[in-house]
Amino acid sequence: MPNVWFETVAEAQRRAKRRLPSSVYGALLAGSERGTTYRDNMAAFAEAGFAPHVADLPAKRDQSTTVLGQSVSLPVVISPTGVQAVHPEGEVAVARAAANRGTAMGLSSFASRPVEEVVAANPQTFFQMYWMGSKDSMLAQMQRARAAGAKGLIVTLDWSFSHGRDWGSPRIPERLDLKALARFAPEGIAHPRWLLAFARARRLPDLTTPNVTAAGEQAPTFFGAYGEWMQTPPPTWDDIRWMGEQWGGPFLVKGIIRVDDAKRAVDAGAHAVSVSNHGGNNLDSTPATIRALPAVAEAVGDQIEVLLDGGIRRGGDVVKALALGARAVLIGRACLWGLAAEGQAGVENVLDILRGGIDSALLGLGRSSVHDLTPDDVVLPQGFTRSLGAPRRARTP
Repeated sequence: MPNVWFETVAEAQRRAKRRLPSSVYGALLAGSERGTTYRDNMAAFAEAGFAPHVADLPAKRDQSTTVLGQSVSLPVVISPTGVQAVHPEGEVAVARAAANRGTAMGLSSFASRPVEEVVAANPQTFFQMYWMGSKDSMLAQMQRARAAGAKGLIVTLDWSFSHGRDWGSPRIPERLDLKALARFAPEGIAHPRWLLAFARARRLPDLTTPNVTAAGEQAPTFFGAYGEWMQTPPPTWDDIRWMGEQWGGPFLVKGIIRVDDAKRAVDAGAHAVSVSNHGGNNLDSTPATIRALPAVAEAVGDQIEVLLDGGIRRGGDVVKALALGARAVLIGRACLWGLAAEGQAGVENVLDILRGGIDSALLGLGRSSVHDLTPDDVVLPQGFTRSLGAPRRARTP
């Protein structure tokens, strides 16, 4: 039996690229315009260094923490990403993997599997929503997720509907009808393992979004739901406050990159914010999230939880984020590459890689707990951080 284990997230990405049809892999890679932000999310972590110790190191290290009131065994939570049709079990496989590794999962409202199935696989599920459609329809989504047992709400705001990628956008069909299957047949035949997995499961990749409607209603296609989202006027901060009030429990505002927006999220009643630029899929030339994190954490970290999303590929990246003020991180592409490469086992493999890297970094830094990390544990080059939307200091005469 072949060894399916992989030792880095980079290897998971290579396997996903080999296994997936090019259009499917391209949808995971994504990014917008030049891809400046997508690349900077990862490059910035490489610029930050560590300041390790060599003696009096802790024999045991503790990675456990809490996120939105949920105890997790490591400071890594699965980020909500839409339509995980890279594997027949999709979000359910991811949910099981996260549960087996003792952590929580964010479920996108654009997911391909119903919230009820995902919560059954992992009770520590946070339901994610966009501001789209009518208030009545949004209220119905929240009520459904709450009834299913979701533990928190994630409100995603970082999306400006950027169009065009210099390397080309993937061709994704509206629905997998006979015409679409005929057009994509050459890609599928060229990647038999991916095709065989769906054949064994006796199902086609699902491009519908069952969670944007009330339970039992006809699920729209991904592009149908996306179109409604695009046509909905952007929310105000009062709208965000309304969502939190209607949810009636822990809620996180995802997409914060500026200090003033972080403060507005606090005023709107958020229990947490995620410093995020939508993985480089939003407005290109936005700085890497790790560059913006310290200013946001300094501004609101004593009032609410601060998380980070974007560019996490190693356990050391997680530790750098925690040292600079994050409570935990969210992972998106790393999880999807693991799912594409080896299904549930691949996602567990990714989480194990991150756990091992976190433990190694804690040992080298002489920290017995993730809660002991401080900015002194990292070395930042001059000009590394970006303080966006912060009050400017008055110049002294």
